[in-house]
Amino acid sequence: MEPPDFEAMNFTAEPVSAAHPICEEWRGTPEGSVFHLANIFLILGFMGGSGFYGLLYLFTFLTLGFFCSTVWAWSDPCTTDSFLWSFALFGVCLGQALHVSYRLRSVSFDNEFQEIYNCMFKKLGVSLSLFGKIVACCDGDVQTIERDHCFAVEGKTAIDKLSVLLSGRIRVTVNGEFLHYIYPFQFLDSPEWDSLRPSEEGVFQVTLHADDPCRYVAWRRKKLYLLFAKHRYIAKIFALVVRNDIAEKLYSLNDKAYDESGHRFDLRLPSYIPGTELEKADVFLQVPVQGAKTA
Repeated sequence: MEPPDFEAMNFTAEPVSAAHPICEEWRGTPEGSVFHLANIFLILGFMGGSGFYGLLYLFTFLTLGFFCSTVWAWSDPCTTDSFLWSFALFGVCLGQALHVSYRLRSVSFDNEFQEIYNCMFKKLGVSLSLFGKIVACCDGDVQTIERDHCFAVEGKTAIDKLSVLLSGRIRVTVNGEFLHYIYPFQFLDSPEWDSLRPSEEGVFQVTLHADDPCRYVAWRRKKLYLLFAKHRYIAKIFALVVRNDIAEKLYSLNDKAYDESGHRFDLRLPSYIPGTELEKADVFLQVPVQGAKTA
C-alpha cells in the first residue's frame, strides 16, 4: 500500500470572515462639533427638575440634543440605525415639550390668584395643577368689604370659612380694644379655623373691621374639608400656611403684653395664660425691657 501523497493534497483552511469587523485602529480625527453639542444638550437636559417648568426644561434640551444627534448621524452613511433611533427620540421629546407647554399655558389664573400662589404656595413647591384644585374649591370668586364694614363680629359671626386678604387692611379688636392689623396675603380667620375640628361649630371671639376697601378670597369649610379628604398633600400645605400665619400674629402681639409694673411678657412662653389665676396672681416669667438692669 502506497503512502498518501500529502503534497498533492491541499489542506489549507480558508479564513472565516468575522461577523463584525474588528476596529484595527482608532480613528485619527475626532467627531464633529455637532456630535459634541448633542451630548452637551443631553447632559443639560438630564439636569432638569420637577414640576411643569422642570419638565419643560428637560424635554426642551432633550429635543435639542436628539436633533443634533440626528444631524450628526445623517452626515455619516454608515450610521443608519443611529439616525433612525435619534430621529425617533427627537420626535418623542418634541411632542412631550409641546404637550407640557400646552398644559402650562392652559393652567392660568387671574392676577389675584396668581399673586396668592407666588406669595404663599410657590415657595412650598406646590405645582400649578395642584393649586388649580385649590382655586376651583373657592370657585375663583373674589369678594369685597366696604370701608368701615365688619368682616366678623365677636360672639355673633359663625366660623364657616377660611379667608385670605388680597388688598386693604383689617383691624382686629376684642371688647373694643385693638389687637393687631391684618395685611394682604394673611389669613383673616386662621386662629378661628385652627381652633375647631371639622365637626365642630363656633363663633368669632374678635371683631374684624375694615379700615380700607378690602378684597379677599374665601373657602367654605365643608368644601375645603372635602378637598382635604381627596388630597392629603393639600391638607398638609394648608396646615402649614395656617399655623405659620397664627405664629406671625402671635409675634405681632408680643410687644403689646405688659404687666402693671411695665415688664413685657413673652407670649411664646407657657407662663402666659390669660384669664387664669396665674394672671390674677401676677406670676409671670418677666422678660426685662432692653436697657433695664437685671438682678
